[in-house]
Amino acid sequence: MKNFEERLEKLENLGEKIRQPDLPLDDALKAFEEGIKLARALEKELEKIEGRIEILLNGSEAKPPASPELGLFDDES
Repeated sequence: MKNFEERLEKLENLGEKIRQPDLPLDDALKAFEEGIKLARALEKELEKIEGRIEILLNGSEAKPPASPELGLFDDES
């Protein structure tokens, strides 16, 4: 699997692709779906990294935050 930076760059490229005015709707939808999946995976990885940093800073008794600060995909149903 690609490293975090490569996947983040891929997400940025997908965002640029979606903004192209001449992109067919079907292609834009596929790029959007791929971007959502990638963004969710990156957010989960960031949560793990934040937890590891918290442990390093506060010792093994520290617990990672219950929810990510970014909240990109919080359910607001």
